[in-house]
Parts: sequence; structure tokens; C-alpha cells
Amino acid sequence: MNLIIDVGNSFTKLAVFEQSSMFLKVRVETEDCVKEIKKLQHIYEDFELAIVSSVGKLDEKAANFLKKVFRLQILTHETKLPFKSLYATPKTLGIDRIALVCASVDQFPDRNVLIIDAGTCITFDFINANNEYLGGAISPGIRMRYKAMHNQTANLPLLLTEIPNHIIGNSTANAMHSGVWHGVINEIDGNIERYLEKYSDLTVILTGGDTKMLSKQLKSSIFADSDFLLKGLNFILQHNSL
Repeated sequence: MNLIIDVGNSFTKLAVFEQSSMFLKVRVETEDCVKEIKKLQHIYEDFELAIVSSVGKLDEKAANFLKKVFRLQILTHETKLPFKSLYATPKTLGIDRIALVCASVDQFPDRNVLIIDAGTCITFDFINANNEYLGGAISPGIRMRYKAMHNQTANLPLLLTEIPNHIIGNSTANAMHSGVWHGVINEIDGNIERYLEKYSDLTVILTGGDTKMLSKQLKSSIFADSDFLLKGLNFILQHNSL
């Protein structure tokens, strides 16, 4: 059994895998991470391997606990990866993006793949059929756009996320919803179209926290998988445990 630990900006996701099959996934506040892992240990007694991906902060106490009870891997820029990176600044590449690219190598080998992660930010990552990672793009995510309009203006409210019924907003709130949603949809569809101009055999993956809301809105053909990052981390763990 493998334990996958993805420490995000607000929450930590824990997943249990046996080989490539995911048995369980839970999301907890990061401060409750160790408590939840101890519960999982009582359920799955044959844990041995674990991997941590941390874009947030995992405290030293939690890290020391994990090192004591698991053969632990911590994903860093020094980790052995199953692809060739052509990124100009590899040490600045987010480890969450690394994990997503690894998932594409595992599930879609020898193909041109664009991975779109719709989370706090929207990231675009491209790996070609020669197993070369070229890079991509980063832009504000859905909630970040709502917050930016509120924080950077005097009078615009902070709204809850809502999918608009019409492109023409007939009130300030509806206009904001339209601006955020159609802006994001057009950005994603537009980026996919630009990639397709060069790579006609492109495979597109949509993942991240806003996957469910976005997948039905896009006109482009995609594979939607909200667990893509967790699967990538499990693949890295297996790849480096052989």
C-alpha cells in the first residue's frame, strides 16, 4: 500500500493506492494531517511507502513523524523523473506541475499532451511525444479573479462562484460572473486551439478543484480527471522504488 500526501495552499489531500489503483481519498486541514494518517494506519496495516508533495507548508513535527513510519519520498526538483525537462528555470517549476506531467507520462505515453490544472491558478503544461517537457502557462484561477476584482476596486463585491446563464450580465454581480466565467472558458478553449494548430494529435487533460464546473462548459474535447495529480505522485513513488 502507498500513501500519497499532497499538501496544498489550504488543505491536504491523502490518498491510498495499491499499485495503480486508488482505494481512498480524503481532504483534511493540514494541521490535522498526522491525526488522519494515524487513522488510516489502523485501516491499512501494510503501509510501507509514502510520498509528499508540498506547495503549502508541512510542519517539521509532521515531517519527522512520516520519516519514522514510512519509507518516505519528498518530491523535489532533484527527484528522478520519467521525462526530459527542457524548462529554462527547472528549480522554479512547481512540484504540483511536475506530478501532473508524470501522470501524463504514465497514462498517455509517447503522445503530445496538454495538462490543464484549474485550481488556485490555472496552469497549462505540455509534454511532447518524444517525452520532452517544454513548459506552458500560468494565469489566475476562478476564485482569484473574483478576489482580484473585489480587492483591487472600491465598490465591486466579493461574490460566491456562480456559473452565469447568459453572456450579457444585467447587473453588476451578473456582469462579474460573466466576466470571470466566459473569460476562463475562452482562455482555456483558445489555448487548446492554439496547441492544436501545431499538434493535431493533441491529448488534453483537465484536472484540479474546478474540473467538475468547467468540464461541461468547454467546447474542446478533453479528458477530465480531478485525481490526476494524486495518480502522478503515486507513479513517481513507484518509479523511484524499483
